[in-house]
Amino acid sequence: MTAEPEPHSQIHWFLLGMRGLFSLPAIILMLSFVGFAAFTAEAKIPVGQVMFMTGIVWALPAKVILVGSMLSGAHIAAAFIAVTLSSVRMMPMVAALVPEIRDRRTPTWLLLVISHFVAITAWVFAMERVRDVPRYGRVAFFAGFGITLTSINIALVGLVYGAVSEFPPIVSGCLFFLTPVYFLTSIWISARHRVIYFALGIGLALGWLFAVIAPQYDILLAGVIGGTLAWWGERVLRLREVRR
Repeated sequence: MTAEPEPHSQIHWFLLGMRGLFSLPAIILMLSFVGFAAFTAEAKIPVGQVMFMTGIVWALPAKVILVGSMLSGAHIAAAFIAVTLSSVRMMPMVAALVPEIRDRRTPTWLLLVISHFVAITAWVFAMERVRDVPRYGRVAFFAGFGITLTSINIALVGLVYGAVSEFPPIVSGCLFFLTPVYFLTSIWISARHRVIYFALGIGLALGWLFAVIAPQYDILLAGVIGGTLAWWGERVLRLREVRR
């Protein structure tokens, strides 16, 4: 009778998650943070504040909104509301990820802690790979990746802050733009339901339209209207399929 292999320790899965630092998603995100460091250096934000911002806010778009609010002289309450609203999009990601990684013994406080590290890069990486990890090791795996990626990017912006201020604006802009390009392609590839394809396609089309006619609210309008139309269209198709 063949003996079953002993399960790996939580440290093993944590270290395996740390290895995700050398994956394409993590490398692209780090390059994007180099662009973000150039952006903040040009805005004359002290490096200590930039490093703190990287760790405490974490999601890159939210940090861009915060920096933009600071540069425009917005009140701190307005900046807080803007960053909060931009981060609401993380709630569905957390809701989708938690059932994939938790088990019966996972404490709630631990899930609350690691939810801080849920951003699009970590979410895409985890959703693509976590099913290859035994359920008991999934929280450690995600924590290894999320904590390492956040820590490395905090150190990275501190190290490159002085040098990137000399970058030509086009270089900084290209580095910064890598992240949304990767996000779009990764979500498309990892999508498991056709409604996601509908939402991406409609959102891209409406994003261009609203950027022309309502540039102050283009992302908000494209997201709300595009997502609603995608949900409605997919629901209509599903009902038709059921009736056949």
